[in-house]
Amino acid sequence: MNEAIKLSSPATHEFWEIPVLYEDAHLLALLKPSGLLSSPDRYDPDRPNLMKLLHEGISKGAPWARARQLAYLANAHRLDLETSGVILLAKDKPSLVALANQFGAEQAEKRYLALVQGAVAESTLAVDAPVGPHPTRPRFMRVDRKHGKRARTLFSVIERFARHTFLECRPLTGRTHQIRVHLRHLGFPIVGDSLYGGQTLLLSSLKPDYRFKPDRQERPLIGRLALHAADLIVHHPVSGERLTIAAPWPKDLVVGLKYLRRYAPAPGSTPPVPQAPADGVSDSSGSSSIS
Repeated sequence: MNEAIKLSSPATHEFWEIPVLYEDAHLLALLKPSGLLSSPDRYDPDRPNLMKLLHEGISKGAPWARARQLAYLANAHRLDLETSGVILLAKDKPSLVALANQFGAEQAEKRYLALVQGAVAESTLAVDAPVGPHPTRPRFMRVDRKHGKRARTLFSVIERFARHTFLECRPLTGRTHQIRVHLRHLGFPIVGDSLYGGQTLLLSSLKPDYRFKPDRQERPLIGRLALHAADLIVHHPVSGERLTIAAPWPKDLVVGLKYLRRYAPAPGSTPPVPQAPADGVSDSSGSSSIS
């Protein structure tokens, strides 16, 4: 039963088809789109969020909920509003508790992809810098070595371009905006991350002979936060087996990389052509990865 779950918000007239990445009697993993909150936001309580829409579907007996005989659904973790990718839900309270313990004990393995501004020289980087809220800027987090909470992220370069770098990011802790804050701290804000200094990716900034169309605003290749939760590895709450859930790359990221390779490769390089993984889940060997 892997068809997409259809959700809508009458208040905002928005509609989503949420692909199912993995499902069994205890778990449901979905591909959260960019622009949809995972759960309610205290700064914007009226904005649609995934969990509220799912709970409304269950209470109203939506076809996808009836087919699964769902009475309970809870998220084991969150993704930022503009972050796309794997989000894992539990269908029963014991499974939720078991997953929450894994996330709380930093046992769940998370792998993100990020396109950042700037040329990262090192092949790998480890950032160990506490993260905490800014005292006067709502929503804004920062490196705060005095009052922040422990935060550690590992970064490795997947592909380099003239003025951008494509990174794999592995947060070993789970602080709010951790990857975004650590990359800003390094001086490499994520493309499209307006909160932390990232700019949208425009074709006109890459293509030398780009022709602007009169009276028309250029549409960005990537106009939102270029951060994608590509893989999540947990131990199944019932069987205990290692479970790897992978999410396909979003179309705007694929398109952005295509034009970066064409018009802005790193000097003297022959860019590789990594392929976005297909939907799916690997077995206990955890073999799903970037090829």
